[in-house]
Amino acid sequence: MKLLVINGPNLNLLGVREPSVYGTDTYEDLCNFLKKCVLNKDVELEIYQSNHEGAIIDKIHEAYYKKTNGIIINPGAYTHTSIAIMDAIKSVMIPTLEVHLSDITKREEFRKVSYIGLACEKRIMGKGFLGYQEAIEYFIK
Repeated sequence: MKLLVINGPNLNLLGVREPSVYGTDTYEDLCNFLKKCVLNKDVELEIYQSNHEGAIIDKIHEAYYKKTNGIIINPGAYTHTSIAIMDAIKSVMIPTLEVHLSDITKREEFRKVSYIGLACEKRIMGKGFLGYQEAIEYFIK
């Protein structure tokens, strides 16, 4: 099974960015956690992060040609703004789960809208790194 984890803008600043919301673990800690989640499982995991909308769209398109089985995406702020990323997910028809470290429904009003979620099978929020693990397990099952 091939899984792609896409992390959007500012997630590279985990541990620095708003630790009261996102915690003190770093992006490197997240990547190491994800790799441990697939140890001894028949999963090829690719982890990708970009602050650029077009690069994220290109990665989603690439996943189609690589015959990726599932996408786990934390689109960051693009959650609330990017119809283009939503359309890319719909276009490739790869099962996709939306993951957020924080519970976006309990934050600012504008964060409650998710365009990306309209193209996803499931949304996991407010579970920190464990949300990613839950998404990986969803695809394994």
